[in-house]
Amino acid sequence: MDLAHAPRRMTALPSWLLAQAASASGRIVAAALGEAGAHRTHYAVLVALDERGPMSQSALSDSIGVDRSDMVRLLDVLGDDGLVVREPDSEDRRRNLIVLTPAGRARLRALDRVLATAQDDATARLTSDERDRLVDLLRKLLGA
Repeated sequence: MDLAHAPRRMTALPSWLLAQAASASGRIVAAALGEAGAHRTHYAVLVALDERGPMSQSALSDSIGVDRSDMVRLLDVLGDDGLVVREPDSEDRRRNLIVLTPAGRARLRALDRVLATAQDDATARLTSDERDRLVDLLRKLLGA
C-alpha cells in the first residue's frame, strides 16, 4: 500500500493504518512460512505445545484460536509429518493429549528462524527501539 495515494482522512485513522500494516506483515509472514512448507497455524500449534506442554485437542484449539473442526485436519497434517502425536490422557481415558515430538521441536526451531527473518522484513523501517515500542503498544491495545 502506497500511503501517498490513499485518502488523507484514511491515513489519519489508527484502525485503517493497523489493518494496512496487518495485511502487509501478514503477506510477508505467509510467504516466508510458505517457502518453508508451513502455515501460520502449524507454527501456532507447535509453539503452544512447546510452551504449555501436552494438551487436549479442544484446549489447543482454544489457545490458538483455530476452529475445532479445522484442528482435526491440522493435527492430521502435523501428525503425518511426525511433528505431533496423539497419546491417551492418563487422567481421563476418554480423551487424547496432543504431544510435541522431538521432530516437532526441531521443526519449531527452524520456523522460529524463518519468522525472525520475516519479522525483521515486516518491521524493516523501524529501529529496534521503535519495534519494541510497537509491540508494547499493540499488547496494550489488545488488553495484554
